[in-house]
Amino acid sequence: MDPKLITPMLMVAFVAWAMYRRVRRNIGRQPLKPGRMTFRVGLFGVIGVMSLAAYAHNPQMAGALLAGLVGGGALAWLGLRHTKFETSPQGTFYTPHTYIGLFVSVLLLARLAYRFVIVYPAMQVANQASANPFAAYQKSPLTLAIFGLVIGYYVAYYAGVLVRGAGTKAKAQ
Repeated sequence: MDPKLITPMLMVAFVAWAMYRRVRRNIGRQPLKPGRMTFRVGLFGVIGVMSLAAYAHNPQMAGALLAGLVGGGALAWLGLRHTKFETSPQGTFYTPHTYIGLFVSVLLLARLAYRFVIVYPAMQVANQASANPFAAYQKSPLTLAIFGLVIGYYVAYYAGVLVRGAGTKAKAQ
C-alpha cells in the first residue's frame, strides 16, 4: 500500500463514520442527554462565532455565513415543530423530524464532496507551490452559507430540544 494514501483513506473513513453518526441521530427515537446537547450547543456556537470573526473583514463572506445561520435557525424552528417528545420510566426521549435533519447533513456532505472534486486539482498545485492548500475552500460563499446553515440548525435545534425536553420532563412529574 502506498504510504501517501494512508492519510486520505483515514480521513475518508473518519468523515464516513462522522456522517453515519450524524445521520443516525436524525432517525428514530433518541434519548435526551442534556450534558451532551449542552456541549454540542456550546461547541457549535463557538465555531459559529469564530467563523463570523474570521470573515468579519469580508462583507460577502460574512453575509453568506449570516444567511446560512439564519436559514439554519429557521430549519431548526420547523424541525422543532415536528419533533415529538415523550417521558417514560426509562427517561425522556425525542423523535426528530427525519427529513429535515437528513437534508442538512446531506446538503453539507454533497457540498463538501463537490468542492473536493472541483478544488482538489487546485489544492495539489497550491500545495506544491507552498501556498495554502485550503484557500479555495475559504473563498466560496455558497460553501460558507451551507456551513452556516449546519451551525445555525444544530445550535438552534439542540437548544430547542433542551428547552422543550425540560418542559416535557417537568410536566411528567
